Amino acid sequence: RSAQVGPVVRAMKLAVCLLAAPVAGLVAPAAPARTATVLNAEMSKALPFLTAPKGLKGYIGEEAGFDPVGFAEIMDIKWMREAEIKHGRVAMLATIGYTYPEMPWFAQAFPGDAYSHSNPIKAALAVPPEAWAQVVLFCGVMEWSLNGGKVTMMTMFDGTSRAPGDFGWDPMGLMSPANEERMKMRELQHGRLAMIAIGGMIHGSFVTGTGVFGGMN
Repeated sequence: RSAQVGPVVRAMKLAVCLLAAPVAGLVAPAAPARTATVLNAEMSKALPFLTAPKGLKGYIGEEAGFDPVGFAEIMDIKWMREAEIKHGRVAMLATIGYTYPEMPWFAQAFPGDAYSHSNPIKAALAVPPEAWAQVVLFCGVMEWSLNGGKVTMMTMFDGTSRAPGDFGWDPMGLMSPANEERMKMRELQHGRLAMIAIGGMIHGSFVTGTGVFGGMN
């Protein structure tokens, strides 16, 4: 009789295993443990799906946490902020210069047809190479002199405690200790907007063949 019971027991065990297999497939596997660092990571306010960048602490605009490429973590943040402020200042001047030839009160600054275009793209292509060389030379000399010849990312802030973009130039006295943070934020935001704006203006001129306000000449 025991010989008959053995095969029956084995058959019952096999049946239980076969029935349990699909049920086990319905149970989600245990999730791997996540570290407390990931679970408690601060997220960027500007890009909530990314973690807040680590290299912006102490700088104007850090609260937005916008650095999707991670430049602040792989490069010198002082040098990067210096470049951002300078490019923003140039862009703000560029938006004025780009639109000025189309203004009703436009007065030609230099004689000759090369300097008479209201379309900035035509104007840039019409001026002689010597004019562009003067611009590049002037910018290079200014950059060299302001930083004492230290213009690389590794050396620009050696031996100086100045804040990025701060050269002590405020001829109108707009900034005071009471509004310093607000004025710096304004400059940063206007500079960023101007960089986007001048890029859009230039591309618009290439597409339409005119200036910002339709100037064809």
